[in-house]
Amino acid sequence: MSKTTTILKRLGIALLWGMALSGFIVLLVAAIQDKDAGKCKGIQVKFEGKDDNFFIESKDIKSLITKDKSLNPVGKRIGDINISQLEAIVDQDPWVKNAEIYFDNGQQLNIKVTQREPVARVFTFSGNSFYLDGAGEHIPVSSRYAARVPVFTGFPTDAEKLQKADSLLTAQIVDLGSYIGDDPFWMAQVEQLMITEDRRFEFIPKLGDQVIAFGEGIDIDKKFTKLLAFYKEGLNKVGWNNYSRINIAFDDEVVCTRKDGVVPLQPVFKTDSLKLTAPDEPPISDSEDSTAKTPATVKPEHTVAAKPEKKPAPVVKEKAKTQHVKVAKKEKVAAAPAKQQPKAVYKPGNKSVNTSKKQKTP
Repeated sequence: MSKTTTILKRLGIALLWGMALSGFIVLLVAAIQDKDAGKCKGIQVKFEGKDDNFFIESKDIKSLITKDKSLNPVGKRIGDINISQLEAIVDQDPWVKNAEIYFDNGQQLNIKVTQREPVARVFTFSGNSFYLDGAGEHIPVSSRYAARVPVFTGFPTDAEKLQKADSLLTAQIVDLGSYIGDDPFWMAQVEQLMITEDRRFEFIPKLGDQVIAFGEGIDIDKKFTKLLAFYKEGLNKVGWNNYSRINIAFDDEVVCTRKDGVVPLQPVFKTDSLKLTAPDEPPISDSEDSTAKTPATVKPEHTVAAKPEKKPAPVVKEKAKTQHVKVAKKEKVAAAPAKQQPKAVYKPGNKSVNTSKKQKTP
């Protein structure tokens, strides 16, 4: 008797669950049919991503699907609206990265838009301009808003289908623009980069008037780290107004050109070993400057002939002293290169710049 009761209870519970599920399905189908039978009451647009991008607005997205009366969903039965077709139309906008469309319970058509985020603005030789996003896709310039991104000038082509060399250059522009844009310090320092004929990069920072030769757009973090170290350990000691060009394209060194146009004989600024000369070590420029001043101590020969009544002995002695001084100076100059040159010394041409406290900046 107890077994029969238990079986009946289980059957009753299963029957109740079945009826509840059937009722839920009926209500769901009825709701869907009622929703499909309802008409679209309006369009709402929502943007995702950065809030400071104003290249497109809600009215621009709405106009994409309402300008064609046959596609305008407002007033149409929801069941007759092709949502996939509307998404494809919105995705065609160059500023739209992705679009999702759905209806809510209020029979409103919702469009969720993800905008493209530019990382660089490029100017070609012909003067045309466009943006590049993180994927290297071209984005047209908007008359409504200008993005605050690094500017690259001198791009070699206007063609939409790029050759291999131009595609490689585009990838380097994207990497450079992304790196600078993500670093507040370099974003404040670097505003515009020039593309040279050999497809390398140069820029003039806002701090200083030197041309920074960056080279190819590779090893970006390494080069900017090296440049920052040179700012701190080099220019802060030798002065910010001595050089017209700073080349950071080489590995582990910075090559500078003085403003007088003299190119250094050898690069000696090392980012991994910037050191100052010892206080008791004589600067290299001392020997060179003293050598340059030595001929000023020699008296002209006609001075001796002007006064024949004087004894020639002092003159001979003076000449001997002069010769002795010249020989001593020559020996000093010859011995100077034997000393180890400090790594933080930059030697352009025949003049030297020493970063020790005793030596003033030329």
